[in-house]
Amino acid sequence: MKFMKLGSKPDAFQSDGGNIRFVVSELPTDVSVRIGEVRFYLHKFPLLSKSNRLQGLILRVGEDSTNEIFLHDFPGGPKAFEICAKFCYGMIVTLNAYNVVAARCAAEYLEMTENVEKGNLIYKIEVFLNSSVLRSWKDSIIVLQATKSLLPWSEELKVAGRCIDCIASKTSVDPTNINWSYTYNRKLAASDEIVEIQQRMHTVPNDWWVEDICELDVDLYRRVMVAVKSKGRMSSDMIGEALKAYAVRWLPDSYDALVADDYMKRNRTLVETIVSLLPSDKCSGCSCRFLLKLLKVVILVGAGDALKEELINRISMQFHKASVKDLLIPAKSGGDTIYDVHLVQILVGKFMVHVGSSHDINFVDKSESRFVEINTENKTLLPMGKLIDGYLAEIASDPNLSISSFVDLAKSIPDAARPGHDGLYMAIDIYLKEHPNLSKAEKKRICGLMDVKKLSTEASIHAAQNELLPLRVVVQVLFFERLKASTGVSAPTSDAPHDASISRATLEEDWEGRVSEHHNSLKQQLGSLKIKGVECRNSDEMKSRSTKEKSSSLLLPSRSRRIFDKLWVGKGQGETIKSSETSGSSQSPPICVKPGEAKSSGSSRRMRYSIS
Repeated sequence: MKFMKLGSKPDAFQSDGGNIRFVVSELPTDVSVRIGEVRFYLHKFPLLSKSNRLQGLILRVGEDSTNEIFLHDFPGGPKAFEICAKFCYGMIVTLNAYNVVAARCAAEYLEMTENVEKGNLIYKIEVFLNSSVLRSWKDSIIVLQATKSLLPWSEELKVAGRCIDCIASKTSVDPTNINWSYTYNRKLAASDEIVEIQQRMHTVPNDWWVEDICELDVDLYRRVMVAVKSKGRMSSDMIGEALKAYAVRWLPDSYDALVADDYMKRNRTLVETIVSLLPSDKCSGCSCRFLLKLLKVVILVGAGDALKEELINRISMQFHKASVKDLLIPAKSGGDTIYDVHLVQILVGKFMVHVGSSHDINFVDKSESRFVEINTENKTLLPMGKLIDGYLAEIASDPNLSISSFVDLAKSIPDAARPGHDGLYMAIDIYLKEHPNLSKAEKKRICGLMDVKKLSTEASIHAAQNELLPLRVVVQVLFFERLKASTGVSAPTSDAPHDASISRATLEEDWEGRVSEHHNSLKQQLGSLKIKGVECRNSDEMKSRSTKEKSSSLLLPSRSRRIFDKLWVGKGQGETIKSSETSGSSQSPPICVKPGEAKSSGSSRRMRYSIS
């Protein structure tokens, strides 16, 4: 820290232990100056020689036959006045970054200018500020913090403005030209601290300045960041990193701390300032996770619809990069659901509009019986599909979640974003278990979201034994699984490319830690059933076709096995099996199955079975 010493005489100021300060001298004091509750007993001549304001006040009290001067609203208080008084007496005074602003404002109040005496206090302080303090990074920040308590004097003297300009200029300096070590409050975990410090002193990161300015008050921080952005030398990513660090420093994590009455106003001001400082480039600079956290705070503290709309627009441009945990935004007080599902629906809608406009894609409503043109190579759609399925699995356990909200959110993404339906099936299974009072029509509606042709073998085995699913869905699952077992090929997926399918391992990795215990239990069931399915499939390859049918049916419950037997009553003959129309996206086209080596002496009979 820089400092400057003024004067040469020893300090003769003493205190009586209370609010009395006096100068030890052979001459008696002849004037009293009162600053707040503190009274200074001084001599007139030293004060008259340095302060133009005290000259007029001393002459006035002399005419009134009083020796007491009252200085109201003195900037810096008694400590600042004592610095000025010692300078008038020629006593030693040490100026540093902590007291220089108060001394400068006090000297201005007392009019200690060059007109009174050459080399007066104002001149000396200005030299110290410009030659030392404002050239030091940390001293500039300390001085800027001190200006907050000295308004409006510090603003009128432009001390704050000069500090802000110096700080903003230093942030854009090439890090290779900075002699810097990590901020003193960073703790080193390694044992070889000395070696690590020496290494780090030679490697200055680009964000070396971010942590230090986080200590500034929100108003001063806003002014510094505005100045940094106006220089035009800082990247959007660095601006975003600085804002994130400031949010982490000052915005509380807990819900109670955010909405507490004592801090609500402060938190609202904080988030309003941070949002106003976001980079102008809405597509870069801030991560989706950080923007979602800001959105959560905006909603909880009631910061206003304008800020909410601004964040929604920014989030929608990179919504596919979010995680399920980021989307768990609590619903407003008085809401039915635990989380704000409607907000997520808005974000998905804006995201799809943005994707369509940026890639020239037309999303058409399926109810119009028209095709949906989708760029399947768009890397944003597949992560979006996994994100929404994971979110559905998380909110499915909410007892107050309506079936309409669940269905609408599931349908908000196009088919190309969901090449595999394992995740959707998991979410549906959780919803059915947590809402046991659904009617048949409601179960049919929610299961209509799922296409059984897009289920993996593990999910199909589990679905075939799921007593919560409607009978029609179980029949479809059994049919397509038996078809795959008999033909030895995967079921067709006409509306999604084969290489776009999502493996179960990928889904498990993505959903790990996100879903409820119920969800994790379901995955364990799928894993155990997979082993059974593999064993059954190996057995099928070694036995005859009739033996295969018998062994595979052992995995099925009695209801499913009876349906399975009816489906394949015509085995051994050429036959066409056609499933009837089913609801939702589970509809399947007619599929012809030809037996391998079966022969008939007469004309082959064609049998049609309708499942309703």
